[in-house]
Amino acid sequence: MIRRPPRSTPKPSSAASDVYKRQMHKLIEWLPKRIPKQKYVSIVHGDYRLDNVVFDNNDNNIAILDWELSTIGDPLADFGYHCLLWHIGKIDNDVAKGLGIPNEDEYLKKYLSRTKIQLDSDWEFYIIFSLFKVAGICQGILGRVRDGTAASEFALQMGKRAIEYANLGWEKAKNIS
Repeated sequence: MIRRPPRSTPKPSSAASDVYKRQMHKLIEWLPKRIPKQKYVSIVHGDYRLDNVVFDNNDNNIAILDWELSTIGDPLADFGYHCLLWHIGKIDNDVAKGLGIPNEDEYLKKYLSRTKIQLDSDWEFYIIFSLFKVAGICQGILGRVRDGTAASEFALQMGKRAIEYANLGWEKAKNIS
């Protein structure tokens, strides 16, 4: 799963800003050189996030929706995408405590414990990879806005986040280069 997206994610369109292009090209160079050795393979959702999870009244997970991006791949990449909220939602330890949810480190430790997965590489790689992925998705949305084919009024706002996510990904990558 990780090896494929940097090659298959569309290059930034002509509507992308120069900043977006520079940051994405840096990530396109950076990511393949740092792909961790994949130790685990599973079915991965591809868009695993809280708004694709259905809970019952007792907070039990009863369904996971939107499987159209599912494939076979690295479960840590899927969980990294799931954990983006701690980065793009700016959920620090105090915010998490106030919301009654674990901080990212606690959540990751619980995931690793439950799945028996050992994290032998830098967790930040999976976050950076996910930021690259979501920046590309947002750029695609911005292209649909430009072309007049966007289905949502929220599309322009979402598309403009491409630069923010590309910048954040590159800032994080520079810290572990």
